[in-house]
Amino acid sequence: MKKEHLHIVERVAPGSIAEELEIEAGDILVEINGTKIEDIFDYQYLTQEEYIEVLIQKPSGEEWLLEIDKEYDEDLGITFENGLMDDYRSCHNRCIFCFIDQMPKGMRDTLYFKDDDSRLSFLQGNYVTLTNMSDEDVDRIIRYHLSPINVSFQTTNPELRCKMLNNRFAGQALEKAWRLAAAGIVMNGQIVLCKGVNDGAELERSIEDLSKYLPNLESVSVVPVGLSKYREGLFPLAPFTKEDARQVLSVVHKWQDRLFPEYGLHFIHASDEWYILAGEELPEEERYDGYLQLENGVGMLRLLINEFQEAFEAFRHTKSVTIPPRELSIATGKLAFRFIKEMAAQVTALFPQITVHVYAIRNDFFGEMITVSGLLTGQDLCAQLKGQRLGEKLLLPQNVLKSGEPVFLDDMTLAELEKALQVRIDIVKSSGQDFLDAILW
Repeated sequence: MKKEHLHIVERVAPGSIAEELEIEAGDILVEINGTKIEDIFDYQYLTQEEYIEVLIQKPSGEEWLLEIDKEYDEDLGITFENGLMDDYRSCHNRCIFCFIDQMPKGMRDTLYFKDDDSRLSFLQGNYVTLTNMSDEDVDRIIRYHLSPINVSFQTTNPELRCKMLNNRFAGQALEKAWRLAAAGIVMNGQIVLCKGVNDGAELERSIEDLSKYLPNLESVSVVPVGLSKYREGLFPLAPFTKEDARQVLSVVHKWQDRLFPEYGLHFIHASDEWYILAGEELPEEERYDGYLQLENGVGMLRLLINEFQEAFEAFRHTKSVTIPPRELSIATGKLAFRFIKEMAAQVTALFPQITVHVYAIRNDFFGEMITVSGLLTGQDLCAQLKGQRLGEKLLLPQNVLKSGEPVFLDDMTLAELEKALQVRIDIVKSSGQDFLDAILW
């Protein structure tokens, strides 16, 4: 029997319908239109209509039945204590490439939680394997016409998928994707590529099979497996070489050229790591189809470079601005280092009075094969920047911190790092304009 949750109001937006009706923090949402609410999807779907009846229970136990006339899809202005309005579903797979299994002991508990909750795909953009979805879950997505959903395919070979996910139901779970596509649900896909496992001929097969989902499957990213130094006892996986990366890109580009004339989408995309490992230039912006896979590291560097160039050229053509002399530093992961250094050099060439030191931080915590800035720790930043010329401030990308909190992955705080390095640290948002502004101002 499914556990029933109390949907407790945490906050009411000022000026909202909820505030006008005197709904307050601590109130409990009981029903909408006589229907019990399972989770946030039920809530969002049932509150769309222009007329709804909402049953609220006050902390005193008194119940209010509120009749609400509003605009279609107008939000009530309620935030609940549990944003999902239900328990989070943990992953039942034991994937051979899972990064959580490659983390050291002693980190905060939340970092070890493996989610495979389709609802988080819609709410936060998470990728799901479909193995944790019931037929009823699929029915509800179709009924509510929720889109897009992000699916972690890995391979379309059913037997190989069972092996990669260590789940005997992983192969048949692919049928759910066909149901979603047939119902017009928009999807984005992901393939975590493992050397000698789902690359080569298996990658070709997967791309060919997944292209049949077009146009409802808008994009599929190919990302290399992340390998930390903590892999003892895990499935043996080897890192990709430069030649491997070139072969992957050759396959991706071949299929892009084949599919684009028919669908107007390049469909299959290689993450930025492949181009850097292969020593090839990043694709032009048009190849990314509007950056459908940005959060998967597909086109992130191209977008940053283009935004920076646009902001830089606009600044160059404005009326003269006095920029005082200054010295500052930037720390980033090895993946983006060359591009960050080149952008900083453009600024200092125009403004010689600015000195910028750019440092590539080696990931000693997880291992040198991890090169993205989002997995840098406070202790690695501290150890490698101590004694370096940092200037009046140190710039760090926002993805080094826990979302919404000034804390690094290893629980070192931003204040502790500032104290250890004796420098002010500014966190820079992800756009090229933000990058330029952080250096100039």
